[in-house]
Amino acid sequence: MGTTPTIFNIQRFSTHDGPGIRTTVFFKGCPLRCAWCHNPESQSYAPELLVDSSRCTGCGMCVEACPEGAIALGEDGRARLDRDRCRACGECVDLCAQGCREVAGEPAAEPRELVEQLLRDRSFFERSGGGVTLSGGECLAQDEGYLAELCSRLHARGIRVAIDTCGDVPWERIERLLPDVDLWLYDIKAADDVLHRRLTGSSNMRIWDNLGHLARSGAAVRVRMPLVSPVNDDMACIDATIRLLLERVGTVPVSLLPYHAAGNGKYRRLDRVPREDFRVPADDELASIRDRFLDAGFSDVEIGG
Repeated sequence: MGTTPTIFNIQRFSTHDGPGIRTTVFFKGCPLRCAWCHNPESQSYAPELLVDSSRCTGCGMCVEACPEGAIALGEDGRARLDRDRCRACGECVDLCAQGCREVAGEPAAEPRELVEQLLRDRSFFERSGGGVTLSGGECLAQDEGYLAELCSRLHARGIRVAIDTCGDVPWERIERLLPDVDLWLYDIKAADDVLHRRLTGSSNMRIWDNLGHLARSGAAVRVRMPLVSPVNDDMACIDATIRLLLERVGTVPVSLLPYHAAGNGKYRRLDRVPREDFRVPADDELASIRDRFLDAGFSDVEIGG
């Protein structure tokens, strides 16, 4: 097995990452840089320190604890972090009486151990038709052997597995997992490649190609499209997406995911500036977009989920 992946969250009792009650494993690291990403701590593959400076009282304990000398008190008396020197070792976290500091990301347990941990929720899966969802970041950008063993072990124990993916990985990574994945939650941001590059930093060519391969393989796919005003929710963009879906995969189930700004605080805790020019599409706009899909022959179109 290659590099051990990093996990930044395991969310139990999730109802938004596939059918039924699910446990979602969030892997750290993603090939895209979506401008609206609500989990910015998921983008880097390495652990990162999140700091809520607004709660800092300037006690200086973190300054003394840091083995890299990456923390100093600023002119306002609050601790300031030099991210170029920080190794996210976590030495400062436990000493912070105000709870200002948190490390996002830790090495994943071995697949056998992680499966046993996830099986604790098996009774909820069985009663609700749920299971385990592997998400991120981008779970498919992690070590191939690790993901393959994890999916195989879950499937062998009768656990339904869903993969939430942006699709920007080599097709071989997806193909390897087909026997052990029950549902693919496939994110589509925009049909136009120029727009996609501007919004995510990457081309969408491989993403659309892989979606077509998935459809031809007979895999169960639900397309999920984040809707962000004013960047990808206009009718020209929606119609282009509908046309490409009909061309590549047909009338698959679709989830329309309205933008939300819940992750903006995380950008600040990472010393990054969140986008303030995005907004949530209005309810009537969302209804019009849903009707557009229905009129085009898509019978399973939900808002949210």
